[in-house]
Amino acid sequence: QVQLVESGGGLVQPGGSLRLSCAASGSIASDQPIDWYRQSPGKRRELVATISGGITNYADSVKGRFAASRDNAKNTVYLQMNSLKPEDTAVYYCRLFNIFGEHWGQGTQVTVSS
Repeated sequence: QVQLVESGGGLVQPGGSLRLSCAASGSIASDQPIDWYRQSPGKRRELVATISGGITNYADSVKGRFAASRDNAKNTVYLQMNSLKPEDTAVYYCRLFNIFGEHWGQGTQVTVSS
């Protein structure tokens, strides 16, 4: 069973940066796809980024500003968020799907405001 724990959220001014972390308990394969989602109040959960091995994909809304990476030795995936905008405000979650099913972290709040 995999457990995911996000961290790194907080309050940042527009144009600022944050790096989120998603630490997985137990060993996960280096090519295991891991997703980053976000959800704002009143909105559906949105897929932001996926990292699978060395391949990354991003939603159009964050392309060029966000970058996903992973440290397999630490079983941790990161989401570097730059040039943050107020509309990036949301709870950010990481997600993993394997043979045991879907696994979500508890989420970390990101608030972009002056």
